[in-house]
Amino acid sequence: MRKFLSIAAFVLPALVAAPAVAQDAPGRWQVKVLGTAVLPDGEIDSVELDTVGLPATTQTEANDNVVPTLAIEYFFSPNLSLETICCVTQHDVDATAGLAGVELVSDAKLVPATLTVKYHFNPGGVSPYLGAGPTYFLFFDEEPGAATGALGITDQDLSNELGFALQAGIDIPVSRNFAVSFDAKRYFVGTTATFYAGNTAIIETEHKLDPWVLSAGVGVRF
Repeated sequence: MRKFLSIAAFVLPALVAAPAVAQDAPGRWQVKVLGTAVLPDGEIDSVELDTVGLPATTQTEANDNVVPTLAIEYFFSPNLSLETICCVTQHDVDATAGLAGVELVSDAKLVPATLTVKYHFNPGGVSPYLGAGPTYFLFFDEEPGAATGALGITDQDLSNELGFALQAGIDIPVSRNFAVSFDAKRYFVGTTATFYAGNTAIIETEHKLDPWVLSAGVGVRF
């Protein structure tokens, strides 16, 4: 009996403490609300079709934008997670040379569907991370700029494209469930811009987008 009581005295505190340890473990899900600066390039890589005689020096750039972003992340382990982001960003494309000052694309909306696998260093504390994964750029509601009518353009399209993203950032905990987060992504992706007169393509250009996407915000773990 005395031996049984000795074993019980050792085992029972461990059993009582076990739920507390499990309760203290961080949850597998993390949701972040971020402010995000999207900084694309937009320059012309090549001209594939030109029936209107664009100046040989024609070059373009896309404008920057700042948007709210939602990031949803699932942790397979303290170090390894999978993250996707949700946002819509809007951009114009303007000529910087050749047709300098002419807005070629107006209010193109972009969903950068992105999935990254992330490795977290020092989980539970100030935790830097690295990530990488595929992205698919979905464009919609793009329109030709107002000044393109002089070129005979009546419609315009930006192609949806598959690309790749690299990611780096840091999560700084402020409590067991909340953290401040800073994140940077570099995308490697392009698009084909096609301009139409009626139903006939008259200009087609390949563009390098390759945006930097810089974010800061807060996250909750559950």
